[in-house]
Amino acid sequence: MTTVAIVQSNYIPWKGYFDLLQRADEFVLYDDMQYTRRDWRNRNRIKTRNGLQWLTIPVEVKGRFEQKIKDTEVSDRSWPEKHWKSLTHNYSKAPHFRDYRDRLEALYVQAGKLDRLSDVNHLFIRAICGMLGIDTRITWSMDYELVDGKSERLLGLCRTLEANVYLSGPAARGYLDENLFLASGIQVQWMDYGGYPEYPQIHPPFEHGVTALDLLLNAGPESPRYLLGGPRAFATGLESAR
Repeated sequence: MTTVAIVQSNYIPWKGYFDLLQRADEFVLYDDMQYTRRDWRNRNRIKTRNGLQWLTIPVEVKGRFEQKIKDTEVSDRSWPEKHWKSLTHNYSKAPHFRDYRDRLEALYVQAGKLDRLSDVNHLFIRAICGMLGIDTRITWSMDYELVDGKSERLLGLCRTLEANVYLSGPAARGYLDENLFLASGIQVQWMDYGGYPEYPQIHPPFEHGVTALDLLLNAGPESPRYLLGGPRAFATGLESAR
């Protein structure tokens, strides 16, 4: 059985994103989709002493209302330094900050050299996968020939990848035509993000909807145990984070 998931790239995504990713055999970054403002494409949240705080990558949007995620450009190269300072200020006392500090700082330095939002997101998604011990193959939607139609395009990608199962987030229930997939012999499975266990966060009260970096810096090598898929048989990724 080959399971495929197809999702837009997000900036330092929450743990649910990586839960979906680790359950797939191939994960396609669907960045041929239109960029949406005030979404997760260029921002995410961290926990602070004073509550939730957004970390947002500034991007060019003026006059680019129909631009795709893959074409969205960073508008201010100073953002990595600001984000890293925020992470350091709010997580320096987290139990595993030292374990990941050097790798994360290097990532932000590297991210400052990138022009496109897709490339920034790809950089962090791959790095966090390594820290969580996730080895799912990640590709781009731009790597494949795409057809028109919301469901038809997703189906076309699944057929190209010879998928038996298409794993989707729950938000697609409103538009996905499951019958098209069934007619092609592809089963649609829906991700359920309920039932996550809490882990020790240094800034209570507990909040699930934050970047997966919060999980890593607080739980370290135990982080995979707080994903719904569990630790599987893979390594914790701590060594690769050093």
